[in-house]
Amino acid sequence: MYFEIYKDAKGEFRWRLKAGNHESIATSGEGYASKRSCQHAIDLVKGTNESTLVKDLSVEKS
Repeated sequence: MYFEIYKDAKGEFRWRLKAGNHESIATSGEGYASKRSCQHAIDLVKGTNESTLVKDLSVEKS
């Protein structure tokens, strides 16, 4: 897997995570004014691990 940093049509920096087959499996939800901010967001994603909490919002409440 690898991350790509690119500029969108507005000139903002965005990231996407690509699988080994080069298909996108995750993308940034927002654009960043600086490449440094975009890289920081990537670092936050890279810092997640198996102990990172997952909130399942698909569960119906009774």
